[in-house]
Amino acid sequence: MTSSEQGGILDGEPVGDEDAQARQRADAVIAELYARQPENAVERRLDAVERVLDILGSPEKAYPVIHITGTNGKSSTARIIAAILRAHGLKVGIFTSPHMVRLNERIDVDGPISDTMLVETWEDIAPYVAMVDAQLAEEGRAPLTFFEAVTVLAFAAYAEAACDVVVLEVGMGGEWDATNVATGQVAVFTPIDMDHAAFLGDTIAQIARTKAGIIKPGAIVVTAAQDPAALTEIVDRAEREDAEVKQFGVDFALESAHLGVGGQELTVRGLAGRYTGLLLPLLGAHQASNATLAVAAVEAFLGGGTKPLTADVLGEGLLRAVSPGRLQLVHTDPSIVLDAAHNPHGARALAQGLRDSFAFPKTIGVVGILADKDARGVLTALEPVLDEVIVTASASPRAIPVEELATLVGEVFGPERVTIGGDVPQAIALAKSRAVDGAGVVVTGSITVIGEAAALIARERAQEAGGSA
Repeated sequence: MTSSEQGGILDGEPVGDEDAQARQRADAVIAELYARQPENAVERRLDAVERVLDILGSPEKAYPVIHITGTNGKSSTARIIAAILRAHGLKVGIFTSPHMVRLNERIDVDGPISDTMLVETWEDIAPYVAMVDAQLAEEGRAPLTFFEAVTVLAFAAYAEAACDVVVLEVGMGGEWDATNVATGQVAVFTPIDMDHAAFLGDTIAQIARTKAGIIKPGAIVVTAAQDPAALTEIVDRAEREDAEVKQFGVDFALESAHLGVGGQELTVRGLAGRYTGLLLPLLGAHQASNATLAVAAVEAFLGGGTKPLTADVLGEGLLRAVSPGRLQLVHTDPSIVLDAAHNPHGARALAQGLRDSFAFPKTIGVVGILADKDARGVLTALEPVLDEVIVTASASPRAIPVEELATLVGEVFGPERVTIGGDVPQAIALAKSRAVDGAGVVVTGSITVIGEAAALIARERAQEAGGSA
């Protein structure tokens, strides 16, 4: 099992001897985790994770939780929430998935978990994971999956780090997702759209019903603007759980967003206060909406939605916000933008973000998509904003083969706008050679593709820095 199957690739950054030893030990742990059932092969259950956590003394109960689900924008919203909470002086854990480059990114405590902490935490919990694996085998059931094991690892790491709060992103769905063993005091819903239909259902209502499973008794629910069918499911579940619902556009709102140097300037009407002149170093209208959702979530967590946030601290928090691989400019001359859009909803957000935030005279797409995604839907959403497409495939065995994807791209874009680019490094090199006179390059379609692109660009930057030293 390679790491690219799980949503990232191992990087090749040079490290010192001590760091190299820690990296080798961590690589062995990561390989052990990858050998488990991959996260795209989901087990609809909670009891496997609960058994291990019970043995460990329920580390998931050692801190309050803000739980996040939705279709797109979860990781960005989680990171913005965490940045605001950290500006308030709290020690914050963030759990997100998938990762771009290395598994450590998923478990964040003031930065991705160190190799040493990853290894030590896994060594602490591994005997108990093995014990539950054996019990499950006796029952004729699958051992803990990759995602279940990583979730247990994360809960234990956050307890060991004595986090004040954990911002917990659902892996898939909600009701039977491994993260749902936690009790979220605040349940956050980013926009819900079609994705993972084979697991979650083939209507918005079915998908929302599964996602609404994260709502716990007495929680505060903070939701983005939703399709009416999705909102109905969220409200229905909240009523059953005696949870209070706060809606974007009703209880809180984005009043204005203006493009500025290095990002956007926002005015947000929160649950408890109105905040002007907020600087967000992220691009795209969807990120302004994510930031608004994050502000309301933090208000709900810190003061039950009744106490305004300190404007200076909120401003500082937003300035710290980062969202790797989300409309992220990673290279200039030529400009290269990475975006993790992998479904039609995300691709539409990317298309609008390119229109709003960039003015390339020509835009070249480097596109690779996984086989279990709505490739035609993604391509249709991107067709108006990409002048040409260089087709690629990541190292993931789930990637659509280049020739097969090129045929589909030709059907959507027209064959004259399509070039076969080979693997990701080859495709990016070709895109760079064609990006002249101010043209921009957008790498998108899969987290595995942008992960490989990010690692490639980081290596090139390190080599250039070493050569100029």
